[in-house]
Amino acid sequence: MQIDIIAGTRPNLVKVAPLISAINRNSREDLLHYRFVYTGQHYDKKLSTCFFHDLNIPEPDINLDVGSGSHAVQTAQIMIGYEAALSKSKPDLSIVVGDVNSTLACALAARKCNVEVAHIEAGIRSGDLSMPEETNRIATDSISNWFYTTGEIANRNLIKSGTNSNQIVTVGNIMIDSLIGKIDEFVQPDCWAPLGLTDRSFFLLTLHRPENVDSPKTLHRLLSAIDKNVDGKPVLFPVHPRTRPILNALDLNLNNIQLFEPFRYLEFMHLVSQSCAVITDSGGLSEETTFLKTPCITLRSSTERPETVDLGTNILVGNDTSELAIHLKHAANGNWKQSKVPPLWDGNTAQRIVEHLTEHCTISTKLDRSA
Repeated sequence: MQIDIIAGTRPNLVKVAPLISAINRNSREDLLHYRFVYTGQHYDKKLSTCFFHDLNIPEPDINLDVGSGSHAVQTAQIMIGYEAALSKSKPDLSIVVGDVNSTLACALAARKCNVEVAHIEAGIRSGDLSMPEETNRIATDSISNWFYTTGEIANRNLIKSGTNSNQIVTVGNIMIDSLIGKIDEFVQPDCWAPLGLTDRSFFLLTLHRPENVDSPKTLHRLLSAIDKNVDGKPVLFPVHPRTRPILNALDLNLNNIQLFEPFRYLEFMHLVSQSCAVITDSGGLSEETTFLKTPCITLRSSTERPETVDLGTNILVGNDTSELAIHLKHAANGNWKQSKVPPLWDGNTAQRIVEHLTEHCTISTKLDRSA
């Protein structure tokens, strides 16, 4: 069976790395063969290269190198590039991950070329259609053939939308595979010693969502509230490329927040694991904090990963600075809710996917070819 494994952003790389490793390690009777397709949706090539290195990902077989652009432009360019690749050689299955533009674009191109699609992280929903990722999730799931899910909440979302339960495979959280596989390789960033950082002595901040960073007034208000309520602890803020120009235009007087270029994966995860809390508007980061038992304050009013709130360390505060201040003080004082790791977040998700591909998808492919 020939498979295309598709990634476009750094979070995608974290998700495909264990799958590639599992196929290389465990493909029974040489039944699975893959072609790694990288769309290049993230435009920081230097940082993306570091992720390839940190996660032991091979060079892509196909690099579409689309770079930045509006949602429509980026999606269209990825579809054009992937369609061209499919016209030369079609796999039996295209595997897409997550919810970025590359996910939807490649799923659409594959299905239009009569290639089946498997979606890893299928079924997650925030209920917030103002998020481009939510549109990507719904649209990708509407045309996929196989649905690899993190757990029962995602399964219920898919069943509710009319998905056949026989197409749903509960495999767990593949991001946690990468975390577990690399946890012994986490490394202190260069700023650790100069800043005199110690375990649980600092906060880590990430912001990139339009509702938080596109309005200078909103961004100023959030950063000011964070700076004033961290009990004098340093706040490390690796600035996302889309946040940088808005931030540069602000007249900020910050005492505790310190700005950095984005960190490598192994450096960043070391900071996540050792911070007293992570402040973020990311969805995926709340999964990693949950596994690492690190308090997480999410500057959103909804999440597509409710397990991180119901079971994990995550608390949603929206952009309510009063709520934010309360939870910042709790985190600074080491006062946080009890949590536990959700089921199947055990480092074996990629292996379960490979076993399903080997035992089920290859059989259906052989039957199709003999028909």
